[in-house]
Amino acid sequence: MLIREYRESDLQQLRAIHAAQGFDYALPDLSNPLFVTKLVLTRGDVSSREAAQHCAEKSANVKADASADGAIVGAALLRLTAEAYLLLDPRAGTPSERWQWLLALHAATERDAWQRGLEDAHAWLPPPIAKKFGKRLARLGWQRDDAWTPYCRKLSMPCSKS
Repeated sequence: MLIREYRESDLQQLRAIHAAQGFDYALPDLSNPLFVTKLVLTRGDVSSREAAQHCAEKSANVKADASADGAIVGAALLRLTAEAYLLLDPRAGTPSERWQWLLALHAATERDAWQRGLEDAHAWLPPPIAKKFGKRLARLGWQRDDAWTPYCRKLSMPCSKS
């Protein structure tokens, strides 16, 4: 197997893989600059030293060209998004004032995120406030998405070649 950077010429094969998976979402636009990682896995030969390498990093095996058979069998794509945090002093002001403060922060943050090129933001609400505060977020246009099960991976420094 060989892992390498995505190329525009890979798009047809990725469309076919996406269709074969049968998931109910459109293949994203891979020319979107928010896709910061675009790696494809091909059927190709690599040296035994590279095959033993367990870290998928930008190295010789990532940048190398696929072998002649080079069929793509998978891809990993990472798109930048934002995780929203709100810090609002519960001891300050009245509930009405705090709502107005939240509205002001919300509008300013949305403008700032949009100007930076972001397309979405996600908020994970602590269970004690999820029901009540979730209703407030919904009034601001946020959508609860229970259709997909979220998972998180905390990243650490990748392995390097010795």
